[in-house]
Amino acid sequence: MTDTPRVTPEQIDACIVKEQYHRFAGTTLTVCALTLRNGYTVTGESASVTAAGFNAEIGRKIAREDARDKIWALEGYLLREQLHRASPRTY
Repeated sequence: MTDTPRVTPEQIDACIVKEQYHRFAGTTLTVCALTLRNGYTVTGESASVTAAGFNAEIGRKIAREDARDKIWALEGYLLREQLHRASPRTY
């Protein structure tokens, strides 16, 4: 295994300090807001095609996964910026 810097699932999870959910009345839209340790908020959403197919637990899970996936891009950018500052190069 190499010592290549990378973002890990554990690092992503450690960023999250709070989660909140909201389902909009009369819809199947569920929104998850994840608050990160620096105070930034990332949102994710899910929606069922039909009201008959809506499951609140699954909606929350999918919305959270959507929000969590967005943290990867943010943390990846942060790591790349840190590497660049440590050894600046132009790409």
